[in-house]
Amino acid sequence: MGMKVALVLLDDSEQRWMSILDTCPEKAESLARSLVSEGSRTEEGCIVTDTTTVKKVRFEGNQYAAYRFIFCALNREVVSFHDVIRHRCHNRLCINPQHLQKGTRADNLRDDWDNWANGVDHRLL
Repeated sequence: MGMKVALVLLDDSEQRWMSILDTCPEKAESLARSLVSEGSRTEEGCIVTDTTTVKKVRFEGNQYAAYRFIFCALNREVVSFHDVIRHRCHNRLCINPQHLQKGTRADNLRDDWDNWANGVDHRLL
């Protein structure tokens, strides 16, 4: 009897994060912590950068949304192109690691509907 082998194809995002976490996780974590420490804390507990749009960061020749980079580097987690990093605070400019969590596009849509219906209780973050 032959052994069955499952072939798993990784998307570009997964390949990049696997490489980062294999070769330089401390460097990525250091940059992520630096980005967070440079941000400003809002009354709601968000940490935001001085940009008016989502901050971008370059690392090892690739560009990432800062909040996605921070989530992946600090959690040492590989995320695919299809995964989203959700903002529990509903502030896309927020880079506070405590406000970020991995989810699906469906999760993100449900978050938006809940936010539109009920708002955000920042005391629960």
